[in-house]
Amino acid sequence: MAIELTPVLLDRVQNTLRCLAIDCVNAANSGHPGAPMGMAAMAVELWDNHLRFDPSDPDWPLRDRFVLSAGHASALIYSLLHMFGYEMPMGELRNFRQLGSRTPGHPEYGHTPGVEVTTGPLGAGFAHGVGMALAARMTRSKFAVRDGDQWVGPGQHLVYGIVSDGDMMEGISSEAGSLAGHLGLGNLIYLYDDNQITIDGSTNISFSEDVRARFEAQSWHVQRCDGNDTEAIKDALKAARQETERPSLIICRTTIGYGSPNKAGTSGVHGSPLGEEEAKATKRALGWPPEAQFLVPDDVRDYLNQCVLAKRIQRREMDSNLAGWQRHHAALAAEWKLCRSRKTPTDLVARLTEGLEKKDAATRKHSHEIINRLAEALPCLVGGSADLACSNLTTIKSSGAVGQADENGDRYSGRNINFGIREHAMGGIVNGMALDGTFLPFGATFLVFSDYVRPAVRLAALMGIRSTFVFTHDSIYVGEDGPTHQPIEHVDSLRIIPGLTVLRPADGIETAMAWAWVAQAADGPAALVLTRQTLPALGRPAGFVLEDIWKGAYVLRDVEGEAQGTLLATGSEVSLAVSVAEQLQGEGISLRVVSMPSTELFDAQPEDYRNAVLPPEGAPVIAMEAGMGETLRKYLGSRGLLYAIQRFGASGPGGQVAAMLGFTPEKAAAAVRNHLS
Repeated sequence: MAIELTPVLLDRVQNTLRCLAIDCVNAANSGHPGAPMGMAAMAVELWDNHLRFDPSDPDWPLRDRFVLSAGHASALIYSLLHMFGYEMPMGELRNFRQLGSRTPGHPEYGHTPGVEVTTGPLGAGFAHGVGMALAARMTRSKFAVRDGDQWVGPGQHLVYGIVSDGDMMEGISSEAGSLAGHLGLGNLIYLYDDNQITIDGSTNISFSEDVRARFEAQSWHVQRCDGNDTEAIKDALKAARQETERPSLIICRTTIGYGSPNKAGTSGVHGSPLGEEEAKATKRALGWPPEAQFLVPDDVRDYLNQCVLAKRIQRREMDSNLAGWQRHHAALAAEWKLCRSRKTPTDLVARLTEGLEKKDAATRKHSHEIINRLAEALPCLVGGSADLACSNLTTIKSSGAVGQADENGDRYSGRNINFGIREHAMGGIVNGMALDGTFLPFGATFLVFSDYVRPAVRLAALMGIRSTFVFTHDSIYVGEDGPTHQPIEHVDSLRIIPGLTVLRPADGIETAMAWAWVAQAADGPAALVLTRQTLPALGRPAGFVLEDIWKGAYVLRDVEGEAQGTLLATGSEVSLAVSVAEQLQGEGISLRVVSMPSTELFDAQPEDYRNAVLPPEGAPVIAMEAGMGETLRKYLGSRGLLYAIQRFGASGPGGQVAAMLGFTPEKAAAAVRNHLS
């Protein structure tokens, strides 16, 4: 017999969620109980009656996505996961915020089943959700088919999220919200927990803008409701789903710490436990046994089990519809599975490197050619630039742009994404697309603006997802734009991010192999660092194989007999190192040259390989990089030299700036000669 959700039972389900959150935070003596208590009504309504999922299969591709952008309210999502049947036993709630638990302080993707994205840095979840929604729309466009007024096939899921006052204040939400509205992402629905409280007190001390007007100006569908009125929330969510041409924001007025007699509506319940006595008082006020800890009453458990069963029945229906699409559209289905499997053609390396052996060009130009070759080989490759496509050279020439209607009126059939001048949001959106699981996305800007993208790059590394960031104009050779646009410390700052692979190729072959590595071998994020200026094609020794580049460093130029030193260089400085070696060879100084496109890949090699490339004893190592180069210092040993730049650049033609800073064959050779002497 079906269990009726009476008002009394609904109240008990919501209070179960509130009290679990209270108990989690009290047990840890750390955390944020107030937001989960205030969000409980909207969260229960969303998960019970709207969100499509199967707790036994968190990666089911047709599921709706849920983003808790207010990641500090993590006790909310962990309690929901437990209540709705995910692999979240009560013991994990009792171990909230403890070392080794599945309930860390902020939700972590890949660590906790059912967590779709790592959140905590406010605003980031908002932007990642936009990326998920964009990926869904592009998936539907590419693979689903119309049957009358309906779509059949993948990409029809919705992205729901709960966002907070803090999310609204962070600039990334304005960037991402603007682009979401521009692209008309009608599959994106955010509930705004408008509790008007932050850590320091009421939001009115720092935040007085009209959020509704802001999002309406960004072409969002905006509603307002009482965050404790379940029927109002239900109606608002229904209206949001019916609005398919605009993203939706539902502003829910809530009370932080709902139910707490002494702390509700105050900042005192934002980031601190209620404490034993206030917890008991709150439970009494909610009609809950005051001594109970981590209680899920039997009637609540029975109702939730019924809810989960209904969702699994819904899944079977959706899977059946997908199977019909697969039977009738076998080619589309095969391509969709290929995209999600991440398989690549066996001849991909040959296709990407063909004809580049003797081709001089800037590595950004090589990259452009390779992106287009890769796009032919991989239908999942999509991406774009933060209003610099003509400089980053990232356009997929065979495809249109997302947001521009094709001949069928479809705005999502393109593969080029115009992110606009929104670097931070671009990073989050790229990450969200990677999390969706269908596309291999990239975003591009100048290397100096990696500062704007860095929070999203860090999250990509933390999550271990396959986001690719293309950074061009990588050094002082940018020239006339001057020191504001000439990166000095940026390559180092990227290399020190754990889990990020930075690839700074020296010519066309290395650039092609960098992209091939991204497509075939990467199991996490990558950053490609590319030049504005032309570089010569490099000659390579007998016995060289292309896959040596994937080892991070290799001997590009060897000498007969014993070398007097090794020149280690990356990117544009490799050809400079070759010129220095050739010049000093005429003076009787024998130097090996090692190209190191990736310190991370090199450091991952076996010790015997690393010692063969950079012998730990013997001749000194001179590392050359047109930046600070501090991340190369570890290879120098006690007798080495770091030939780098310890100041900002200057405005002038790139060659003149380089000469002023010592990056000419003559000046570099003099420094090496002096060091060896």
